[in-house]
Amino acid sequence: MIHIITTGGTIEGLDYKKPENEKKQNKIAIAEFLESANVSFPYIIEKAFAKDSRSITDEDRMFLLKKIKASNAEKFLITHGTFTMEDTAAYLGRQGLKKTILLVGSFILGNSKSTDAPFNLGFAFSALQFLKPDVYIAMNGEIFHWNNVTKNTDTNKFMSKNEK
Repeated sequence: MIHIITTGGTIEGLDYKKPENEKKQNKIAIAEFLESANVSFPYIIEKAFAKDSRSITDEDRMFLLKKIKASNAEKFLITHGTFTMEDTAAYLGRQGLKKTILLVGSFILGNSKSTDAPFNLGFAFSALQFLKPDVYIAMNGEIFHWNNVTKNTDTNKFMSKNEK
C-alpha cells in the first residue's frame, strides 16, 4: 500500500500568485489523477495541509514526520510545492526512517491543460515501487536522493547538486 500525503502546492492547482486562492479549497484532487489513470494498486490519501511551500515551517515538517511514523505503510508519496521541496526532503532524510518516501510536485498548475502534474505523479508512483527505503524527490523524469538535489530556478528543473 502507498500512503499519499498532500501538502498543497502547484500540483494541487492553487495559484498562489492570486491572493483570493489562499483560502479556497484545492481545485484539483490527487484522487482525480489516480482515478483517470485507472490505478489499481492499494493506496490511501491523507491531507496534511494545503500551503504554498514557501509557507511550510519546521512545525509542518514535524507534523509530516509524525504522520509517517504513525502509519503502518512502508511507502509514502508526498505531494509538495517545489519552492521548499528539497528542504522537506532533507528534514525527513536526516530522520533515518526505514521507510521509502518520495516527494513530488509540478511546475505548472495541476488544473492547467499543459500541467506536468500527471506525468510527475505517474513517474513517482512507478519509481516508488522500486526504490529502497530512504527519502527521494521525483521531478522532471528523474529521481534525486534527498542529500544530492537542488532546484535550478533558471531552468525550472531539479538537478543533482554536483551538476550545478
